[in-house]
Amino acid sequence: MNITFRQLRYFLALAEQRHFTRAAEMIHVTQPALSMQIRALEEQVGGKLVERTPTGIVLTPRGRTLADHARQVVAAMAGLEQGLNSPGQGGKLRLGMIPTVAPYLLPEALPVLRASDVGRDMYLREAMTDRLLTELESGQLDAAVVATPPEGDNLVAVPLFIDRFLLAGSSTRIAGFAARAESLKPQSLDPSQLLLLDEGHCLGDQALEVCGLSRHGGRLNLGAASLSTLCRLAAQGMGLTFLPEIARLQELAAAPGLVTIRFPDPQPERQVLLLRRGSTPADGWFDELAETLRRAGDDLLAAEWHAEG
Repeated sequence: MNITFRQLRYFLALAEQRHFTRAAEMIHVTQPALSMQIRALEEQVGGKLVERTPTGIVLTPRGRTLADHARQVVAAMAGLEQGLNSPGQGGKLRLGMIPTVAPYLLPEALPVLRASDVGRDMYLREAMTDRLLTELESGQLDAAVVATPPEGDNLVAVPLFIDRFLLAGSSTRIAGFAARAESLKPQSLDPSQLLLLDEGHCLGDQALEVCGLSRHGGRLNLGAASLSTLCRLAAQGMGLTFLPEIARLQELAAAPGLVTIRFPDPQPERQVLLLRRGSTPADGWFDELAETLRRAGDDLLAAEWHAEG
């Protein structure tokens, strides 16, 4: 059996229109050309697919079966064609983002992305850095937003914005630092009072780095996988935590009693990056994505400064 995709497409047009003339007009061919392809298709399947009536055609049982399968084939082919297109040109954008950025950046960026060509068809994946890098390198993702520079030269990294770390805790705890805010340093904090994200979260590792600490210290080991969980615990006076600037407004609203204080310059910070594979042609979509995310980050930080000032 040697059925062509053209034959299936012509047959589906006929099955939908139930009339040779209208079906030919629908697919922009002549009626003789359509009739010839239908006859060739009937020869391939070994029987009649349609029956002619005074008002048009009806499908035979064999024709109904073929129509059901043909629709699946045509849909699969359309999906294949879309998948071969670049994001912004009909293809799906598969974007990954770390959990300490996604809840804060996406609400700002997503409406703009969905209104643009690059984000009209998009799959979003939230995961820790190592998982995102693995999926990006294996082709499961097109791009990823992380806060840790990648190793090696197989990934292209574009800076989006600088996200500073604030110290967060209950009003009582933070009030104790207010009198010496100018001399407050991450390294001077009591390690036993720090609440950090579980191992594997880059934010937890970055907080340890700015404090000059290791994972094996005298801190309360919560194994927390959510920054929101840490903020709620800190608001209840259970300890102190590092809060990214982009998360401040959202977490203050969600955790009553949470208060933040800035470190003096040079403030501890992380750089949020957009990654893609070096072997992937950008074709304009990557620059458009980077610019949209960069503006969203800048808007978040501007709103933060306005609220704080």
